[in-house]
Amino acid sequence: MATTEFDAERAEAFAGRMLETLNGGALAVMISVGHRTGLFDALATTDAATSQELADLAGLSERYVREWLGAMTTGRVVEYEPSTGKYRLPPEHAGWLTRAASPDNLAVTAQWIPTLATVEDDIVQCFEKGGGVPYERFDRFHEVMAEESNQTVLSVLFSHILPLVEGATEKLEAGISALDLGCGRGRALLMLAERFPSSSFQGYDLSAAAIAYAREQAGERGLENVRFEERDLSTFDVDAKPESFELVMTFDAVHDQARPLALLRGIRRSLTEDGVYLMQDIQGSSHVHENIDHPGGPLLYMISCMHCMTVSLAQGGDGLGAMWGEHKARELLAQAGFTSVDVHQLEHDPFNAYFVVRP
Repeated sequence: MATTEFDAERAEAFAGRMLETLNGGALAVMISVGHRTGLFDALATTDAATSQELADLAGLSERYVREWLGAMTTGRVVEYEPSTGKYRLPPEHAGWLTRAASPDNLAVTAQWIPTLATVEDDIVQCFEKGGGVPYERFDRFHEVMAEESNQTVLSVLFSHILPLVEGATEKLEAGISALDLGCGRGRALLMLAERFPSSSFQGYDLSAAAIAYAREQAGERGLENVRFEERDLSTFDVDAKPESFELVMTFDAVHDQARPLALLRGIRRSLTEDGVYLMQDIQGSSHVHENIDHPGGPLLYMISCMHCMTVSLAQGGDGLGAMWGEHKARELLAQAGFTSVDVHQLEHDPFNAYFVVRP
């Protein structure tokens, strides 16, 4: 085996990068806390505040707020003036960390770090023994996913996403049948059902808790044109009713299915001949070396390992993973019987691709 000379400068540089990573991970946890407690939102409403003033404004314990501000200050997220003892959130930072900044609120995304870390022990066991971690082990997954989807999907559903499918808005206004698979809490379908009362909508998801939430929301809003069903989609290739829907949608859902090809074949089977399948999924390459410069590469592979891949394996599935990439997606779509695939990206969403697929 060939030996290489130890590069001390390179080693030192790598150690520095690792320290930045540790600080970044710690900061991500505290940013998640700041989002969940409303601290960023409260701080953005005032020019500057002491820890006590901020705690009073947010209705929180001052001692915890003070320690959180320590992390934010040393992390260069918040500015501190020693002479006044006041903290300030620069507007340039607030534009990426507050609820008012949505869909650009990266504090929402920061929640994935502590949320998925809760299953680390389970994942370590899977590394040793194989298998996967089931959906029910992820306490906040659907809550965080709903917030994430609110930014990437719901905020631009009518303005940017539906227009990708030529004539979709007009057909929904006239009245068609549409299906959302892996619908989660059903927020996209609820919006569609409200906007297009002449159309009928169905949503399927494996999570009983998510479906219960979606049904409750539909009932509270008095929507009678939308129905939600708890359903295992691993056999959708044979369970789908032929030619039942003019529009089928999946939002960030295919890659974590137990059997993605079975799902796609079922979608092909369930579409009318002039129907359209709209698939939002992770933007990336099927080849790891082509993802080295991806702006969210490590984050997406982490989410894949800690959730997307493992929930599929927990069902005895393929474990495709979030970074299956456009090449693999096109391959599976072709195997499922689709002949036309157009891929789009939206300027506000560098992490996802939008596939407009036809029979």
